[in-house]
Amino acid sequence: MSGPLQNLRVLDLTRTLAGPWATQSLADLGAEVIKVERPGIGDETRTWGPPWLRDREGRETRESAYFLSTNRGKKSVTVDLAQPAGRKLVRDLAARSDVLVENFKVGDLARFGLAYEDVRRLHPGIVYCSVTGFGQTGPHASRPAYDLVLQGMGGLMSITGERDDRPGGGPQRVGIAVTDVVTGMYAALAIAAAIAHRERTGAGQHIDLALFDSIVAFCSNQILSYWCSGLVPSRHGNAHPNIVPYEVFRAADRAIVLAVGNDGQFAAFCRVAGRAELATDPRFRTNPDRVRNREILVPRVAEIVRERSSGDWVHALTEAGVPCGLVNDLSQVFEDPQAVHRGLQIEIPHPAGVPCPTVASPMRFSATPVAYEIPPPLLGQHTREVLEGILGLSRAELDALATQGVI
Repeated sequence: MSGPLQNLRVLDLTRTLAGPWATQSLADLGAEVIKVERPGIGDETRTWGPPWLRDREGRETRESAYFLSTNRGKKSVTVDLAQPAGRKLVRDLAARSDVLVENFKVGDLARFGLAYEDVRRLHPGIVYCSVTGFGQTGPHASRPAYDLVLQGMGGLMSITGERDDRPGGGPQRVGIAVTDVVTGMYAALAIAAAIAHRERTGAGQHIDLALFDSIVAFCSNQILSYWCSGLVPSRHGNAHPNIVPYEVFRAADRAIVLAVGNDGQFAAFCRVAGRAELATDPRFRTNPDRVRNREILVPRVAEIVRERSSGDWVHALTEAGVPCGLVNDLSQVFEDPQAVHRGLQIEIPHPAGVPCPTVASPMRFSATPVAYEIPPPLLGQHTREVLEGILGLSRAELDALATQGVI
């Protein structure tokens, strides 16, 4: 690996999504990531299928698409933490790692001698990142949580979905597990910052990353609107609470997004639409006017947009400098010439003998580009390689551990 973090070794004791998303980001940046999994079981997302990766004959493997999406660039080591010998192996790996990332329940790793204080005694410079639902402290610290729960508790669902007075109204979750992804991104950033601090001072530290905190932070612009106005933000469907017109409209053939962000763009839209008079109408001249009169303007814009095809609108509005775009499904995304040009679909050779598709990292470096060299690992694929290469265990010792079910 040749990325900017190529000198780092990360011990990954995470599973599911938030933690693995963080460690995959570190792997993308060149870190050596060693993923510790339960023998015979592994990360539970390995079983979250279908869909599964298919082999050259089109037969389903047991490699789930979900697992593949969050574990590229890692090495898989299977160790049974329930056994003393297994705990020793993981502690020894921790002592030889720069970073440890875990998403066990609060206090669980203390049972294995792998809490932060335990690991810090072995390695004072360790950067130890704990990812939990509600953090290490507070009245909810011991509660389990999944993304859906946090989208509700953190306020995101209160501003997502159609208005209550319209068909289909009510709170909705975002279509991906955004709480986990955002938390994973914050975790990777926090780890990189802690590494920079250690390089200056030599001191490691414990990072307490909570899904609850992360999704609340994610909602900051709406929260500030509430704090500044005293008005609790509500659901607006695809519309924007502060900008009009800024939502989805149906063209003659399919839906498009029209995102008019200022008065100049609104005037340009009106010219393209052949309705220049709307831009000078006192009810719509400025954005505050348009927000106040959205119930009049939006239906008129909808009628206008329906008169022409999506392709006509996108071409003409783009030429006029008005932000807009097609509403693509996930197959159409990768047909977009911009996605093709940016190389957003990558294939990595997989041990199953077929290319493993993966979505390119959005991080683009001029000097240390992301390298897609290591596919998501098979369960336990690197156990012997890692334990021999890092801990210096002999083949006889590894055979004995395997016989005991430790690895």
